[in-house]
Amino acid sequence: MRWAIRPRALLAVLSTALALLAAETVLAASEIRSVRLWRAPDNTRLVFDLSGPVQHSVFTLSAPERIVIDVDGAQLKTRLEQLATAQTPIRSLRVAERAPGQLRIVLDMAAAVSPKSFSLAPNQQYGHRLVVDLFDQDETPTQASVPVQSAKGPANAVPPRPSADKPVANDPLPVATLPPPVATQPPKAAPEPRAAAPLPPVPSGKRNIVVAIDAGHGGEDPGALGPRGVREKDVVLAISRELQRQINSERGFRAELVRSGDYFIPLRKRTEIARKKGADLFVSIHADAAPRAAAFGASVFALSDRGATSETARWLADSENRSDLVGGVGSVSLDDKDRMLAGVLLDLSMTATLSSSLDVGHKVLSNMGRIAPLHKRRVEQAGFMVLKSPDIPSILVETGFISNPAESQKLSTKSHQQALAHSIHSGIRQFFHENPPPGSYIAWLRDQGKIKIGRREHVVAPGESLALIAQRYQVGLPALRSTNRLSSDNLKAGQMLTIPAPSLAVQP
Repeated sequence: MRWAIRPRALLAVLSTALALLAAETVLAASEIRSVRLWRAPDNTRLVFDLSGPVQHSVFTLSAPERIVIDVDGAQLKTRLEQLATAQTPIRSLRVAERAPGQLRIVLDMAAAVSPKSFSLAPNQQYGHRLVVDLFDQDETPTQASVPVQSAKGPANAVPPRPSADKPVANDPLPVATLPPPVATQPPKAAPEPRAAAPLPPVPSGKRNIVVAIDAGHGGEDPGALGPRGVREKDVVLAISRELQRQINSERGFRAELVRSGDYFIPLRKRTEIARKKGADLFVSIHADAAPRAAAFGASVFALSDRGATSETARWLADSENRSDLVGGVGSVSLDDKDRMLAGVLLDLSMTATLSSSLDVGHKVLSNMGRIAPLHKRRVEQAGFMVLKSPDIPSILVETGFISNPAESQKLSTKSHQQALAHSIHSGIRQFFHENPPPGSYIAWLRDQGKIKIGRREHVVAPGESLALIAQRYQVGLPALRSTNRLSSDNLKAGQMLTIPAPSLAVQP
């Protein structure tokens, strides 16, 4: 007996099969579980947290300005309208399904931006992520200490997006969209430190010494996590702000924050920002973590061009250098020099910079030891990427182990943050009183005999000679030999020298 299948029945079977297939595809799609937003001085970052990998594309539309993000293989499991966009160029967000598992997200912009997007694989802190960076156009980056508005002025100066009853001709969301986002208030930022009283200007031609303070991590990179949800990025920003306040309260010094808010800056860009601010010193503030909760104590690091000085230093350097992977980043002018001369100049510059880094690091560590236990009683050296500046003395200060419950609690208190900032400030002041940059107000004070220089010490860096050290501190070579009871001019890296009081003329 032959069975005849009617066309209508066949069509129904096929429709059911296609529906089931589509349903399975939707069920297999990754989920957008949350969306996070950060505003930096010159860009805005959107991070979509995913349950699995997705395919995506991004394009722009103008008149009005919009960013369109197409995400294939995803379902939205969060509410975009809860994002606080008040201080960003984003006016609103809309989303709709073009087809099962195919999302289209539209950002209505208050100003034109340049988008860049990339996917990130899971790491120890996050799962799959889709990152969309929106870079401001036609404007130099805003100073980190100035409140950020949209790239082309206040949002209310931009014509509003056409309403639903007057659709845009090329609107990328012709399908039904989710309800328009409701106005939300931006999250309350951590209070800025109280501004110090204005200081009298330094004499004409006597410049300030500039200290660049880098609060580690930021944005979607929280750094180390302590008990009870304490985040390294929050603790070090608070310490950095307090350190800035204390330094700026002293005449002849100016402190600049590399990161003034909760946003991420790539490691190499941090030193670029310091260089643009004319920094005489770069200080990166961190709070340590270790597999053992019992680990404790503060540390100070300088760069090592020959590897780490201990397994702890090597582990920490690798940990901090991975910060760029978390953030998703995927000088001395030598351009006009031949290869050999450039190598010599860079080596000399790095040697002098490393020597100063070890010197200021030793002074900071000594002062920190008066108010906190030390993890190591000497300045350690490791290959921290953020310290690789050949022309700016640079140190990395680990203020304590945030993974240690007792230290984590102390690091979260304002009194301990102030004490830590004071100890770092004291070490910086001591270093620059002994080694003021030429043309600075502090150098003028020293030359006038208005700064008393106490006992000075110098840690010998690799490649340094006794003659170079004498020239640097403006002391006679015989006096340097006599003070340290040296029978020869041979030195060892790490050797501690006592520097005598400066003489009026450098003797041969």
